[in-house]
Parts: sequence; structure tokens; C-alpha cells
Amino acid sequence: MQIQTIVALVSLAVVMTVGQEQYAAGNVAKPSYEEPSYAPMPHSFAWEVKDEPSKNDYSHQQESDGKVTTGSYRVVLADGRTQIVTYRADENGYVAEVKYEGEAQYPEYKPSSYNNKPESYTTAGAKPAYPNA
Repeated sequence: MQIQTIVALVSLAVVMTVGQEQYAAGNVAKPSYEEPSYAPMPHSFAWEVKDEPSKNDYSHQQESDGKVTTGSYRVVLADGRTQIVTYRADENGYVAEVKYEGEAQYPEYKPSSYNNKPESYTTAGAKPAYPNA
């Protein structure tokens, strides 16, 4: 029994060592295709939505020379302010500056005129009706 245990442990150690050598040597499967490399893509765009009936008012513009991307977007918030984000993205990361124009406005609170219990509704004496068994 002891010999079988020793043989099993030695076999397990050999298998684990061989597996580690394969990964350490870089003997891993290579993809069957080459990863394409793309040249930087300069671009420029701008769009705007201003729809009074739905109160949608927002825009976005962006430019890139392929290495540095700059742009801004703005949106009118529900509280009446306009949020403006100006950004720059390059090899050092993404940096954004956020500003707000206007002052937040909140409507005056008015208690609801809803009556929680209609006059015809009563709970006194109400009993659940169960069918006779």
C-alpha cells in the first residue's frame, strides 16, 4: 500500500512539473491568425438635438488627428441647468472638465389633493367571504 502511494505521489509531481515547464517556456497555443494592426483614423463629427415639445436639448462634437481626440458634449438637465463636458484623450489617458451653466430650479412642493379614502369606503364590519366547504 505504501509503495502504491509513493508511486502515485511521484507520478503526480512529475506531471505537475512538466505542465509548469511548458508554460514557463512559452509553449502555449498561438492563434491561427495574425492580429491586424490599424493606422490611426482621423475623424471629426458634430450633432445637435433641440426639440422643444419633448424638452430634449443636447449635442456632441469631437475631432481626432488619430493620436489625440478632443471634444465636448452638453445636455440640459431636468433641474434646468446645462451640463457641459469638455474632454481630451491621448496616450496619457482621458481628462474631462465638467461645468454647469444656470441655476438649479425645483418646482414648489404642493401637497396632493388626492383623498386617500373615498367616503364610500369603510373597513368597519367588513369580513372576508369564504365559500362553504
